[in-house]
Amino acid sequence: MINLRKIESESIYMEKVTPFLMFQDGKAEEAMNHYISIIDDSEITSIIRYGANETGDEGTVMQATFSLKGQEFMCIDSNVKHQFSFTPSFSIFITCDTEEEIDNLYEKFITNGQALMPLGNYGFSKKFGWLNDQFGVSWQFSLPK
Repeated sequence: MINLRKIESESIYMEKVTPFLMFQDGKAEEAMNHYISIIDDSEITSIIRYGANETGDEGTVMQATFSLKGQEFMCIDSNVKHQFSFTPSFSIFITCDTEEEIDNLYEKFITNGQALMPLGNYGFSKKFGWLNDQFGVSWQFSLPK
């Protein structure tokens, strides 16, 4: 039997929690550059690349970090081909300040992507849109009421 009081009283030290994106086909750096070119106050903060004779393709991303509006992300180029990729069940949610901002972001992210919910009023926000971008990453854009 699990003693819940004991679990609740034990503290677990955790430095931080960071969303992690695994890209296939060497697309991590291209995706990071794409995202920081669209979202203001964003930057690539570090890139470690595979070198010659390492487990990944030389020059691809072994590990990188980037931030979008202060939210840090990590990413890699997977050197292993998986039977899975990104799924809309995990998405990056952006709260917009103006209608111009949501329209602009949606337009830039939908290029070569797929609409899951086109921009519109779905009742829970003034304007909302959900899409998969050209890299398969899922994004939700909301303009609160």
